[in-house]
Amino acid sequence: MDGYDPDNLLDRISCTATLELQYRHIERREREILAARLGLLGGRVLSVGCGWHPGRHLFPAPAFHMVGVDLDPAKVAAARARGSVDEAHVGRAGSLDFPERTFDVVLYRQVLHHVVHHQPLSPCFDEAARLLAPGGAMVAVEPGLWHPVGAALAAANRLGLGPRVHGTPDDVPLSARRLRADALTAGLEPELHAVTYTWRRMPPPLQRALWRLDRLGSRPRLHPFGHTLMLIARRNSAAL
Repeated sequence: MDGYDPDNLLDRISCTATLELQYRHIERREREILAARLGLLGGRVLSVGCGWHPGRHLFPAPAFHMVGVDLDPAKVAAARARGSVDEAHVGRAGSLDFPERTFDVVLYRQVLHHVVHHQPLSPCFDEAARLLAPGGAMVAVEPGLWHPVGAALAAANRLGLGPRVHGTPDDVPLSARRLRADALTAGLEPELHAVTYTWRRMPPPLQRALWRLDRLGSRPRLHPFGHTLMLIARRNSAAL
């Protein structure tokens, strides 16, 4: 993240156990959605911006061969050392040097909302379309703009308060409409889901009470308002 300030307001008032409760719930929900909607039992996965958590919980070995890419050489070295990916390379989203149709999944997990602070997202979507084999899919998990927390985060960013409130200026929530439009422009077939409507800083009893709403997260009129969104954008199996 760009210029992260660990002494920000939200981290000062947050409990680690509360955050972890939400992280584990999100991982469960991500697996549920992909199990129901992706339809892949194995293949090659490119995790772009893999960082410390490349998404292996979604695409376990040995069924999935995961290639991690990150701009930070230290994170690439750590991914190799920990064995959290099968391969790791230094590279920038939107300008990766892989052959066409190399991957069954191109994964952006909590990455695009940082990328958009620095550059347009269209090169990332175009690149995914180029790298996907026919029938493959780009999968992105990102914070939603139309959730109350996402809207508040966007307002803090506009006021220049991002680092003081939540730690960084490059945390930009994305709307379902924008994700869908960028996928369509790249020639991909998108579907969107709300991973969760809860927030990691809510008290645990409130988080658990609201989890039942997440079952509605695939409904077209409700998914845009999720706190966390999942885009599954397929390359048509008939694509040349």
